[in-house]
Amino acid sequence: MSSAASRAPSSPVSPDVAEPPATAERPPRAFRRGVAAAGLPAVATEGAPVTEDDLAALPPPVRRYLHAMGVVGRPRTRSFRAHLSGRFRRGPDAPWMPCDAWQYNTVDGITRLFRMRLLVGRAVPLWGWDTYRAGHGRMRGKLLGLVPVANGSGPEFDTSELVTWLDDAVLMAPGMLLDPRVGWEETGADSFRVAVTDAGRTVGAEVRLGAHGRPYDVRTDDRWADLPGGLVRATWSTPVLDWGVVDGRPRLGRACAVWHLPDGRELPYGDMTVTDLEYDIAPGEAAR
Repeated sequence: MSSAASRAPSSPVSPDVAEPPATAERPPRAFRRGVAAAGLPAVATEGAPVTEDDLAALPPPVRRYLHAMGVVGRPRTRSFRAHLSGRFRRGPDAPWMPCDAWQYNTVDGITRLFRMRLLVGRAVPLWGWDTYRAGHGRMRGKLLGLVPVANGSGPEFDTSELVTWLDDAVLMAPGMLLDPRVGWEETGADSFRVAVTDAGRTVGAEVRLGAHGRPYDVRTDDRWADLPGGLVRATWSTPVLDWGVVDGRPRLGRACAVWHLPDGRELPYGDMTVTDLEYDIAPGEAAR
């Protein structure tokens, strides 16, 4: 999480207070309240399956990627809800903390609602929200659900949260990317650049493919790191350590989040495993 505060628009998420723990099948109450309060539009009804003709104009590595990810023959994805678990740290010298997270992303009115729970010292809970909604990004964190430790908003967060939505789609819901707001460019035999435009802002990332056509890394320069001297634009990557297969389609297993800082240092700060992933979940269902 970051801790810059240049603007504080109203947020759809509700305060975090002591609550019953989530289960693998059901998100925590505060996450469900946050999704319900966001006022999201209904998810579009299931459309026709993606065909070869839909991919015909795309660059060869993009077609290879979409085939490998099982997009052809299935309807375009409009939303997803994911549960992740792993570890997270807030700086290069900070200890790793256990992390549990739920998120809900949509493509109709591009939205990302990500809530995580950290255990500081393996005992004290810290809740954080990363959100992108209506063209604005925001990052908040509260110790014990009461003491603010992060509160960032402004143009840098708008861009950062939008490109994080893009990264999520590349790795977890590629069917979301078959949208007029998304552009593609071949950058090599096994790589391509993907970009999305929302609210007058365009962000992009390079996707690097492995032997089977699935991504092994996604990189972008459209993100800001919160360093001691302030926000600094830096390369951000999400290397993939593991893929699985669920219901006949590849599913992200384990991935990391890494800052590549301007001084040459690398800062791995997130290491997460997807434990559950559901597609085309309506906002009302995601809030239950």
